[in-house]
Amino acid sequence: MGGQPLGPPQDLVLGAAAVKSATPTLHPGAPAPHFLLRNQHGETVDLAQLRGRPSVLMFYPFAFSRVCSAELAELNSRWSEITALGLRVCAISCDSIHTLRAYADELGGVEFDLLSDFWPHGAAAEAYGAFDAQKGCPRRETWILDDQLRLHRRVAAEFSTSRDLAEVLSAVRELRQDQAG
Repeated sequence: MGGQPLGPPQDLVLGAAAVKSATPTLHPGAPAPHFLLRNQHGETVDLAQLRGRPSVLMFYPFAFSRVCSAELAELNSRWSEITALGLRVCAISCDSIHTLRAYADELGGVEFDLLSDFWPHGAAAEAYGAFDAQKGCPRRETWILDDQLRLHRRVAAEFSTSRDLAEVLSAVRELRQDQAG
């Protein structure tokens, strides 16, 4: 039987194949670990595309779950506030791009990217210290990045509890003031 080892289909390999560091030193001011992930439309999103404005990387456990759906719905409902801050939002889970497309439709459409960390499974979440190996999914963690892709602040919540979006937006406002002053 020799030949090529079995693995995921080539269109899935892109998922997080470009994560550059599996065990970075994560602290405010450190460079954000690089990734290439595909969104709910199958488009590749490169971390480098986020340079130039503050960004939020929001890791969440599972599409279609009650708490995750509530968090993403709140993002959608506060979208005008988010765009007024010039903020780029990427919500990241280990779900496949096909699942994320159906999830976006279920949520009534979303204004931000739902990124798939499907393969290698959880590699981007792992690089950001947000992967729970026992549960096989990301923890509910958010990293706020400055406009130069440096880590600014981490916001986290328990698995079954929503993050406080007000805390995230407050940290972004603080970052904007620091950069302006």
